[in-house]
Amino acid sequence: MRGPDEQTGALFSYLSPEALVPEDHPLRLIRPLVNAALAQLSPEFDRIYALTGRESIAPEKLLRALLLQAFFSIRSERQLMEQLTYNMLFRWFVGLSMDAPVWDVTVFTKNRDRLLDGDIARGFLGAILVDPSIKQLLSGEHFSVDGTLIEAWASMKSFQPKDGSGAPPISGRNGERDFHGERRSNETHASTTDPDARLYRKSPGQGAKLCYMGHLLMENRNGLIVDTETTRATGWAERAAAEAMIEDTAGGDRVTLGADKAYDTAEHVSNLRKLAVTPHVAQNTTNRRSAIDRRTTRHPSYAVSQRIRKRIEEAFGWIKTTGGLRKTRHRGLDRVGWMFTLTAAAYNLIRVPKLIAVMS
Repeated sequence: MRGPDEQTGALFSYLSPEALVPEDHPLRLIRPLVNAALAQLSPEFDRIYALTGRESIAPEKLLRALLLQAFFSIRSERQLMEQLTYNMLFRWFVGLSMDAPVWDVTVFTKNRDRLLDGDIARGFLGAILVDPSIKQLLSGEHFSVDGTLIEAWASMKSFQPKDGSGAPPISGRNGERDFHGERRSNETHASTTDPDARLYRKSPGQGAKLCYMGHLLMENRNGLIVDTETTRATGWAERAAAEAMIEDTAGGDRVTLGADKAYDTAEHVSNLRKLAVTPHVAQNTTNRRSAIDRRTTRHPSYAVSQRIRKRIEEAFGWIKTTGGLRKTRHRGLDRVGWMFTLTAAAYNLIRVPKLIAVMS
């Protein structure tokens, strides 16, 4: 017998969003880790919010929503709010009931910016790493570091002379501007859209772009991210960020640090050794003498570090594709860095359930 095509809505519903989530869904393993990390951050939330006044969006719900944006490659907060309206999986993960109203996108972004004040993203990453189930996965002796370019949310037409002498673009919507014969550099020009962005070329023969640099510090046992930095794009930013991250993470203990040829400079290698860090840096012998000699390369651990350090590209690949940070949607160094750190934390959360399953 053919069933009728009746499309009448039920007056009452007795299902919760959790009842609609499959028992084997990966987010069921991730949500307890997220909730434990957010519970540790509760004192920080109390510090950055007033005791009286109109209630804001709960910071725990806000961070869970931002994690979903990274997990599912949602390209904008507006689209995220739309998904939260009808996606029961999203509602369950964030902590919204079936009939709870979804926030206006402007309210959501304003509340997100408030979390910049307490550096909540870095605190969230740290809270995940100290979880007992995750701490056992980390190496405290061997690390790798690398950097990548994050394209800024600014066009080349916004890169204008600082003294205001540049010719204005042709009138009209998105008017053209002729750059032919004009010499531009970061010393004389700046972006009017995002002044923190810098014009940078990744390598000879490639075009220069307005961008930032994102840096990751990875532990070598399971390839999890233990620290991040975001800087303006310069020729020395990678090495400076590496020294800052390993100093904070190692705390004076003897550790190793794997890196590529860009880190093979005498000054950087000397600075690492002063920090009790053994520099497992790839040798750069192209028309020069490497700062890494047989004292380091003769040990088998050097070859191991050089092999494992390449796994950091997996994290960069996920952050820039799935996480949506190949070209950032935000402006300003602080905001771009905050989102880079939160997306790195999301990468760890994606990998942790499988690692825990293997360990058990």
